[in-house]
Amino acid sequence: MKRTIYKKLLLVFIGIFGWLFATSQKQPDSLYQYLVIAAKNNPTVQQKFYEYKAALQKVPQVGSLPDPELNVGVFIQPMELVDGKQNADIRLMQMFPWFGTLKAAKDEMSLMAKAKYESFRDAKLQVFFDVKRSWYELQKVQQDILISEKNLDILHTVERLTLVKFKTAATVGNSSNPKGGSMSGGNTQNVSGGSQGMQTMGSNSANQPGSNSSQASPPMQNSSMGSSSGSSGLADLYRIQIEIGELENNVALLKTQLNTIVARFNAYLNRTPEFPVQLPVSLLPDSLGLSLLAVTDSMLSNNPMLGMLQYEQQSLDARKKMVTKMGYPMIGLGLNYTVISKSEMSTSSMNGRDMIMPMATVTLPIYRNKYNALKSEAELLKSANKQNFQATANSLQTDYYAAVQLFKDGQRRSVLYNNQSNLAEKTLDIMLKSFSTSVTPLTDILRVQQQLLDYEFKKIEAVVDYNTAISWLQRLMASSPVQE
Repeated sequence: MKRTIYKKLLLVFIGIFGWLFATSQKQPDSLYQYLVIAAKNNPTVQQKFYEYKAALQKVPQVGSLPDPELNVGVFIQPMELVDGKQNADIRLMQMFPWFGTLKAAKDEMSLMAKAKYESFRDAKLQVFFDVKRSWYELQKVQQDILISEKNLDILHTVERLTLVKFKTAATVGNSSNPKGGSMSGGNTQNVSGGSQGMQTMGSNSANQPGSNSSQASPPMQNSSMGSSSGSSGLADLYRIQIEIGELENNVALLKTQLNTIVARFNAYLNRTPEFPVQLPVSLLPDSLGLSLLAVTDSMLSNNPMLGMLQYEQQSLDARKKMVTKMGYPMIGLGLNYTVISKSEMSTSSMNGRDMIMPMATVTLPIYRNKYNALKSEAELLKSANKQNFQATANSLQTDYYAAVQLFKDGQRRSVLYNNQSNLAEKTLDIMLKSFSTSVTPLTDILRVQQQLLDYEFKKIEAVVDYNTAISWLQRLMASSPVQE
């Protein structure tokens, strides 16, 4: 008994664990997976990443001391000295920049590397936005194709109903002519064989031809109505076929557009243009998840372009400090080693002893023009960077208001065209039922059907604009859908 209970509990735990694992996994070929692929494979993102890695390699380059200098001089014939013969002279010198110069150079390159990283982030966010925008365009075209095919089915239904009405009208028109002839003969006989007296013929003589013509005319009117209804039904049939042909051409155009957008989508993922892209069946609106006021605050604090310009400004401050210290003297410390061999003519105790001489050197930066120009260059670059920062902030604000407008407009149009399409669909259903009983003219049905088609297209377009606006706002606030 206990073993059975344990088995059941184990199965329950396995089921719960499997469910949690399945829900934690992202759907294959989902938008998230495509964004992950784009982050790993997109050439522009990879280019910016390698530029960032290359910028990091500049930090040890500028933070190292200048290479030491080694001078070696060898006498072909030893030089006679008082205390021996000088055979060679070896000199080693190391230059040291002014205190803090190397640190300022390392700070400059480190900050420039951070600016490169922000550029890499911006490129990745832009690719994410491009992938999302192309994804929504693909969904829009796919939904337009489905809507067009649905309306094609409606038009084919109307075409069948029109064909049935046309055949019915033709049959009624053909069968009405014999009946009309017998009625005409009967009426003529009744009028000519009437049992009226001679005294009333004078008073009715003016009315009898009129009564004969009026009784003979209905069969001819029925015949003309049959032919006119047949020609009208044939014209309606042609009109429907024209609408079907235009809609089929639109479907073919949409499928061509779908292939073009798929090629662009795969280009962002660095895949072949014909690589298949799996799309969801329905198009649903996204959610921003926060207020619009929070978007503008996050945009000014997290946008990578502004962060890049801030790091560049700090790097220019470090460059100015480095240039200032470069205008100070450089100190060199070295050692001179003289190789001396013994001389047979010398009796000195220093005979043949090598000489070691410490050395020191100092540069004299007396030509100040280049140092002053370097400082002026740094100041001018800082001023240009400030203007660039302000221009970028203004551009972000403009993009923010444009995205908010698209966001609100898409939200409003989505609700409007959803209601309009529902009303048009109900109206079309009613008119199709009336059309089958020859109450509603075909022109009204085609007009409502065109309205329904336009509303369906506009509803999808509104949802796509709404989702694109959300992606745009997330792009401005530097919200990455993929963890870095």
